[in-house]
Amino acid sequence: MATNKNQHYVPRCYLKAFTYNSEGKAINVFNLDRSKCIPMAPVKNQCSRDYFYGNNEKLESAIQFVEQAYASTSSELLEFPQAFNKKHEIVLKRFWLLQYLRTEASSRRSVEMSNGIGEAAGISAEEYNLGIKEAVLIAMKTYAECMSIIDDLKVCLVLNKTECPFISSDDPAVLSNKWHLNDPRTKFKSFGLRSSGNLLFLPLSPKLLCLLYDGGVYSVSHKNGLASISKKDDVKSFNEHQILNCRANVYLKDIEHEVFVVESIAECRDNRLVERHRTTYAVLESSNGDYSRYVVIDPTVAEEHEKAIIHSETMHYHPTSWPIVIKWRNKGTVYTNGTGVGYVRKHHAVSELERFYKEPVRQNRPRA
Repeated sequence: MATNKNQHYVPRCYLKAFTYNSEGKAINVFNLDRSKCIPMAPVKNQCSRDYFYGNNEKLESAIQFVEQAYASTSSELLEFPQAFNKKHEIVLKRFWLLQYLRTEASSRRSVEMSNGIGEAAGISAEEYNLGIKEAVLIAMKTYAECMSIIDDLKVCLVLNKTECPFISSDDPAVLSNKWHLNDPRTKFKSFGLRSSGNLLFLPLSPKLLCLLYDGGVYSVSHKNGLASISKKDDVKSFNEHQILNCRANVYLKDIEHEVFVVESIAECRDNRLVERHRTTYAVLESSNGDYSRYVVIDPTVAEEHEKAIIHSETMHYHPTSWPIVIKWRNKGTVYTNGTGVGYVRKHHAVSELERFYKEPVRQNRPRA
């Protein structure tokens, strides 16, 4: 039996840097649904549920091991970010992936997508219904099996030299992709953890942020892994990913920055997604032996048919701007796995896909 009943999916060791004071017991919350700031809310009630991971003591211990490594690393980096090294890099990568997979928002997206497929297929909820706890356990299994999936990404810390703070949220480990969202070749395609052009964000404190990026597509000017920004608009661009990705709440350390946060939310609120996935149902309309034509219909009004296709797609928000510190790499490249389905980073194209497909096609990145 797990020793802790109240289990955090965003750990207190992470939230501490955004709490009201060094005691780490209270935090300023801004709820987007109500457009309301809640000063000094108890941290113990944030991003937690009773037995969120179930009552498996071994799983709880494994999660705590990663969290403790992060707590030590963040303490060192917040005190002296210039000490950033390879050990810190690995810890931040492992923690980012765990955090990305395990939040309530992430689990709910998995549940909604799974249930959407079941509904489109006409399968009853009793037969095909994924719950939050099941989604969490699947996510933890995925983490254990694929924890090195982002190891090929470059990492740097971004030091905020402005008076405006980085904010965090109830879903702070963010995956985005500037190249994918802007390149016409990726139209009607989604992206995932192996994709070319990925950008991963994790605020560490109001003054420090961890940035992971595809070095084959982007270039970030830094010294020994430490970059810096000095413009308010760049802070807003980084914060926008927290605002657009969060489920309901963002966190700010000082209540005096509430006006800045409200202003930032107002500028990008319209870009928040109502739905994070889309399920398309198509039935066979005609076939001539060589080709088959399918037509998209509403599954609730579908008549009897022999063949159908169900397509489920993860939806991604489009930010209004990107931090200027993230630049296009000169002669940057992306790789396709040879199927035309998507674009993967070179590391994954070579290590995983060449076993099944021909040599990956190297394609120049179009100018922005």
